[in-house]
Amino acid sequence: MTDGLPMAVPAEGLPPQVRIHEVGARDGLQNEKAVVPTEVKAEFIHRLARAGLTTIEATSLVRPDWVPQLADAEELFPLLGDLGGEVALPVLVPNSRGLDRAIALGVRRIAVFGSATESFAKANLNRTVDESLAMFAPVVERARADKIHVRGYLSMCFGDPWEGPVPVHQVVRVAKALMDLGCDELSLGDTIGVATPGHVQTLLAGLNEEGVPTNALGVHFHDTYGQALANTFAALQHGVTTVDASAGGLGGCPYAKSATGNLATEDLVWMLDGLGIETGVDLGRLTATSVWLAERLGRPSPSRTVRALSHKE
Repeated sequence: MTDGLPMAVPAEGLPPQVRIHEVGARDGLQNEKAVVPTEVKAEFIHRLARAGLTTIEATSLVRPDWVPQLADAEELFPLLGDLGGEVALPVLVPNSRGLDRAIALGVRRIAVFGSATESFAKANLNRTVDESLAMFAPVVERARADKIHVRGYLSMCFGDPWEGPVPVHQVVRVAKALMDLGCDELSLGDTIGVATPGHVQTLLAGLNEEGVPTNALGVHFHDTYGQALANTFAALQHGVTTVDASAGGLGGCPYAKSATGNLATEDLVWMLDGLGIETGVDLGRLTATSVWLAERLGRPSPSRTVRALSHKE
């Protein structure tokens, strides 16, 4: 990487610091056709931590036949014990059984995964939206009682492959319902990557109008149409300070075939570094980590920043 690049040129009205919620080890690897060995996953997470990421979603406690790529959660999580004091390691739980497994592992941060649309709720959870919320209610209540931090994911916030455009008021209703259950934070998912900046800001404003504060919101963009960074910038302008990203641009969604990779963490860090926004992430180490993992997956990283920087080395 050329020293001094990107040149930091701040823009007005943006937050001074952003927390990156790294999802590559969970949302990224769950979409791989091959099952990545447990020891490789553990090393991947350790390398991400050494690159400066402080929130790394570790795995998912779902039925192995649903997501076989993450069937090794009980083997993986104990290998991360040395990171517990410095790095937050949330795991995705689908229901009360998943929470039981999380508690047994000593997990202190969980996430539940809801949908703003009926079609995706049926495809992903085999329930209606309201039935899904009812399933989450005792999970969130129990977690909160045990002082476990709860993140709510809300998918299909901007468009749905079966239903098409998703009205803002529909997303706001489900988002507020998740927050009313007791979630500590909410991640707004552009699952198929169809959002545009004006849509992003309109949704964020709609949530604020219904009493959901910006500091409780994160954004999760897919780059299907090359809009993920533009949408992130729009969210930053609104005051959002939590952005989901996936090292190397790994990921998609196994239940939404049109979903391509997540926003690459390297691409996000390059932009934030150029804006003078602090992340605590060492871009060189992060890039090296994604190159290392790509070698083990047997294919190049889709991240433009990874390709640019690794080509120069």
